[in-house]
Amino acid sequence: MYMAGIPCHVIQRGNNRNACFYREDDYLFYLDCLSDACQRYGVACHAYVLMTNHSHLLLSPKDELGISKVVQSIGRRYVQYVNNVYLRSGTLWEGRHKSSLVDADNYLLCCYRYIELNPVTARMVEDPADYQWSSYRANANGELNPLITPHSLYTALGTSVDSRLAAYRALFEETISPSLLHQIRNTISFSMPLGDESFRLQIESALNRSIGQAKRGRPKK
Repeated sequence: MYMAGIPCHVIQRGNNRNACFYREDDYLFYLDCLSDACQRYGVACHAYVLMTNHSHLLLSPKDELGISKVVQSIGRRYVQYVNNVYLRSGTLWEGRHKSSLVDADNYLLCCYRYIELNPVTARMVEDPADYQWSSYRANANGELNPLITPHSLYTALGTSVDSRLAAYRALFEETISPSLLHQIRNTISFSMPLGDESFRLQIESALNRSIGQAKRGRPKK
């Protein structure tokens, strides 16, 4: 369930919540796979975080098949790499990946924050900038990261690079409300759109089918 130009929050978990990244080379290889696949299939990556046993990606495809092709490409290359390096076999990921189309106007920057705050939420670090395997340093500090393509709403945060970075960092000074956290987690768990009723109806009309009844609404401050 993807649509051209509509951002999507994608999550892959290790099978039985087991680790899928073991050492630095694993994270680097996964990011290489992601970068290559995004370039090949016309998908923009706005934000990401690689946790020990799962990954979060915020992607915008040029066509409805792009994200599926990216995930399939990563699955083939990364699983083969892990099996070869660690002399293992069998399933690495927990079934099919989860995904949630995002109402950009109301939720996109919330998703940026949710994704890049994962290491803080997990109490791995106190500051998202202290975690190496996320897009925070690129989006908040301007660190060079060829994988990242800024979304137009991110670019609109400021008229200059410095003002944009400062505005982005300021977003992280505000705590994400429990209701919004629940909404993001609920929609990604059930592969539902993250947006209000009009966004859901827009997606249903485009797909010509119903997409369920998960809780929706505008994010609370």
